[in-house]
Amino acid sequence: MINRLPLTTLLPLCLALMIAAVTLSITSGAMALPASQSLLAIWDSLWRTEYSNLAQYQQLVVLDLRLPRTLLALSVGAILAQCGAVMQGLFRNPLADPGIIGASSGAALGAACAIILLPVAMQGVSTPVAAFLGALLTTMLVFKLAQGESGTSVVMLLLAGVAVAAFGGAMMGFLNYIADDQSLRDITLWSMGSVAHVGDGMLLLCFVTMVLTALYFQRHAQALNAMLLGEYEARHLGVNVERMKIKLIVVTTIGIGITVAAAGIIGFIGLVIPHLVRMLTGPDHRTLLPLSAILGALLLLFADVGARLIMMPAELPVGLITAVIGAPLFTVLLIQQRKNFT
Repeated sequence: MINRLPLTTLLPLCLALMIAAVTLSITSGAMALPASQSLLAIWDSLWRTEYSNLAQYQQLVVLDLRLPRTLLALSVGAILAQCGAVMQGLFRNPLADPGIIGASSGAALGAACAIILLPVAMQGVSTPVAAFLGALLTTMLVFKLAQGESGTSVVMLLLAGVAVAAFGGAMMGFLNYIADDQSLRDITLWSMGSVAHVGDGMLLLCFVTMVLTALYFQRHAQALNAMLLGEYEARHLGVNVERMKIKLIVVTTIGIGITVAAAGIIGFIGLVIPHLVRMLTGPDHRTLLPLSAILGALLLLFADVGARLIMMPAELPVGLITAVIGAPLFTVLLIQQRKNFT
């Protein structure tokens, strides 16, 4: 059993890890750069000074390639972990993650349609847009299927999500079958996830989404705590359960759709990180949500650094690294908590 840590210990530890991860992300890769000069290059860019002695091409690597990549990894990791924490609290299901209502499958199907059916020149814009629309439409369909006269059934929501995800998987198989070699390679690489290629507009969208979802989820932390007691008890505590479910699922879907559009499918962060934080600090969503965001951002950032270093100068898809890290970690957590499931 893991001993719970006080916030006075956990927060400084997270801050130190964040500084280390950001520094490592900016300086590591096929071109190794000195940490102090790389950070000074960022300072120079912000305040128009000239303290860094990096060559111009090295500053371009720091400012135009690695810094946007670092910010995207932080934003996507934080959104995924928070959405996972909200899903697990909302469904009171420890296995719930953002993919359980079919959003990830819908996004993958939308991206595959764009890669195969649209001209190559349009794919830079159409692929993320199609991924977002796929996630949104899939979630709307699942939610519609789960609605009945007595409201939205969580069980029906989960079952409809499984069914729609299975259908999406079958359609992905069909598209892979008819795709040519280049399209098949593009689909495969996209579905493995990457934070390497993103424009300024998408980066800004991800960052704004991270901030807004964090604020919105935090506003509902107390209501999610009430949901841990059960829907009946939450209603007696004054929570409008039906309205809260709709709003949180919509916001979660928007967050997932945008992350999938920006970075492809990156699994295990939304599933593993909330469990880890819950074991470290307890189930209170007032601390669970922000700490999940921090640790989710850290995990994706370290995974991206690993993806760059393991097979240098080639890069592995970051989704493979999160799966390699997440699956054993989740197994360890299950072993730690197995008494709770028996």
